[in-house]
Amino acid sequence: MDLVEESPYRFRIDRHDPMRVPGVVFASRSLLPDAGADKSLDQVANVATLPGIVDASYAMPDVHWGYGFPIGGVAATDVEAGGVVSPGGVGFDISCGVRLLTAELSRDELRPRLDAVMDGLGESTPRGMGKGAVWHLTDRAELDGVLRGGSRYAVERGFGVQRDLDRCEDYGAVGDANPAQVSERAVERGARQVGSLGSGNHFLEVQAVEEVYDEAVAAGFGLRAGQVCVMIHSGSRGLGHQICTDYVRAMEKVMPGYGIHVPDRQLACAPVSSHEGRAYLGAMAAAANYARANRQLLAHAARQVFARVTGADLDLVYDISHNLAKIETHDVDGTAHRLCVHRKGATRALPPGHADLPEDLRPVGQPVLIPGSMGTGSYVLTGVAGSPAFASTCHGAGRVQSRKQATKAVRGHDPRRELEAQDIAVRGASRRGLAEEMPAAYKDITAVVAAAEGAGLCRRVARLVPLGVVKG
Repeated sequence: MDLVEESPYRFRIDRHDPMRVPGVVFASRSLLPDAGADKSLDQVANVATLPGIVDASYAMPDVHWGYGFPIGGVAATDVEAGGVVSPGGVGFDISCGVRLLTAELSRDELRPRLDAVMDGLGESTPRGMGKGAVWHLTDRAELDGVLRGGSRYAVERGFGVQRDLDRCEDYGAVGDANPAQVSERAVERGARQVGSLGSGNHFLEVQAVEEVYDEAVAAGFGLRAGQVCVMIHSGSRGLGHQICTDYVRAMEKVMPGYGIHVPDRQLACAPVSSHEGRAYLGAMAAAANYARANRQLLAHAARQVFARVTGADLDLVYDISHNLAKIETHDVDGTAHRLCVHRKGATRALPPGHADLPEDLRPVGQPVLIPGSMGTGSYVLTGVAGSPAFASTCHGAGRVQSRKQATKAVRGHDPRRELEAQDIAVRGASRRGLAEEMPAAYKDITAVVAAAEGAGLCRRVARLVPLGVVKG
């Protein structure tokens, strides 16, 4: 793969047939994928072949190999010009995202009660591959309420407060959700998992604000140095996974009828305006609402623990997804176009003044939540005006080792003991689960954030460090 360095943090893959647009990679040289072990740049070029794609096929600094699209991939297609939607451009964990909450506690105030807090969180946070959830739905009508209403429905049922909706992407629920387009198998997989963490890289972490880079913006977000926070990373569980599986198969069958040919079957797609495209977007929105409700329930359980053990409440800073396709209006060659913006392992980063932000955040921009690998740290950023890639940025550190490779690399080590030696309390994780997520399996989060900032995608506000982690 030939890369042209356009600037210190921007590389170009020149367009060649059958690419319709060039590829653009935002990264430093040290963050570029190893071409021998990671074919994600080939995937960037493959995405550039999608019908209706505009501007470029983008890759964020945390880019790595994924299903069809690279993880860290962003692509927008023109709805009125035959633009397509591709389930592989969203991923299996639809609306997987991050929620950050703050407590009116300092790190020093929490320290003598940290073990009790972590014990409570460990007991109250369902996790792992199996069933179990904070909210046991009684019937299909309640599940439909979740699929249509997301966090709004959860708050209506007593699992939260109005601020939880004001500080959530899409104010807690994606419109146009259509539960009728969700298969019975997907429903079965999701019915008993609302309010559960899952496994893999999902976590609930107690953190502290270690460093503030912009006092004014941090204050607008509700953050201050030394403050205790809770970060939750989870998604749509088995329901979202099944929806992706269902629609990749369905779109693979109908592509020939629309005259669509893609270089990788994992890029199966259909025109946004087609029956199949609308059906997928309706099912995807339902899964996104499920994911919002899932994180809402996990936050509710964490609130109960903090209230009982510390007497402190948890206030939501923001909740943002990093696996979605959204219909948005963007300027393309000086004209406003309706685009289907795929963000797969990438997060929206709205600048100050954007109309989609709640009124209290418009002066400072959208909180962008970038979790690091377990045991390192996480960043809070904000969107910036005039950013490229349809107001998008990275979503995390980005893997450099598969889970199998990571497990093999830590043989002879005790991951739990190593974390506890850093004064990080660990609850509920298996040795293998910890080994898969250790820092060596990921890129350097500080380098990733520096590249995102250097490329003009976002701006640093604060850095958070872990005090305790709950894992599946």
